Amino acid sequence: MRQKKQEMTEIKGIELSKSLKVTDLVNAMGSFGLQASQVSKASSLIQKMKKEKARLFLAFTSNMASSGIRELIAQMVKNKFIDAIITTIGAIEEDIMKTHKPFLLGNFDMDDKELHQKGINRIGNILVPNDRYEFLEKHLQQFFASLQKKQQNENKLISPRQLVYELGKTINDKNSFVYWASKNNIPVFCPGITDGALGLNLYFFKQKNPDFGIDVTEDMKELANLVLHADKAGAIILGGGIAKHHTIGVNILRDGLDYAVYISTGTEYDGSLSGARPKEAISWSKITERGNHVFVEGDASIIFPLVLAGAL
Repeated sequence: MRQKKQEMTEIKGIELSKSLKVTDLVNAMGSFGLQASQVSKASSLIQKMKKEKARLFLAFTSNMASSGIRELIAQMVKNKFIDAIITTIGAIEEDIMKTHKPFLLGNFDMDDKELHQKGINRIGNILVPNDRYEFLEKHLQQFFASLQKKQQNENKLISPRQLVYELGKTINDKNSFVYWASKNNIPVFCPGITDGALGLNLYFFKQKNPDFGIDVTEDMKELANLVLHADKAGAIILGGGIAKHHTIGVNILRDGLDYAVYISTGTEYDGSLSGARPKEAISWSKITERGNHVFVEGDASIIFPLVLAGAL
């Protein structure tokens, strides 16, 4: 059987002007070649997901919440652009901390010993003074106390998804994705709930309240139902780690995602999940054999705003 001849696209650039719109730029990047063309393909694939009403999962690592991508995610949740979030506890903590005080811009070459002596933590070129964590600790300890009363009244452990939902109800910040997730009842799944500062604060709280607990198995039923009852399923995955794997892993239940957009700097040659390309997921039934997928190699803080702007 003769294969259909693949249509070739001419490589060409674009003339920049003050009137050029971001969407036009992203569309034009389709003919640039290299990763620029991948950006355009990713944007088009997200448009296709939305047009075909796929159930859309957004997965991201905590550094996205550390950066200004947090506000883009909040906008997506506010507008119900996505159906569910799967992320790390660091992203949730940092979203909550930013409702109190902002993070600050430093640089990658700062003296970390000096920063430590000043009580400042560094995430790349993003600075987080200790008083943000002091606020978080106070807020969480009060929050856990209210959850314990709920647990005692209902005689049932809370799930991580329910914990994040209740946590979102304690804040009022329209730049917060946790706030909008609670307001719009968009589930936020956090498979690593005991990691990070929240995990340490759970440890502190349980010293005096040993009966308090979280049922980390409860969320799987709700997440599995979202996957199994989806006519079509798509995912936007920023970075790697547990958030990425939890997203593609649960879609094994339906023989894989129909659509996937990966944005990552990870390398595939060390066999890590973070660097694995979408095509590898096909071998695991995490993406279907017929599924549409795009991998964009690069920093999501640069690429994702372009991809999203093009898609919108």
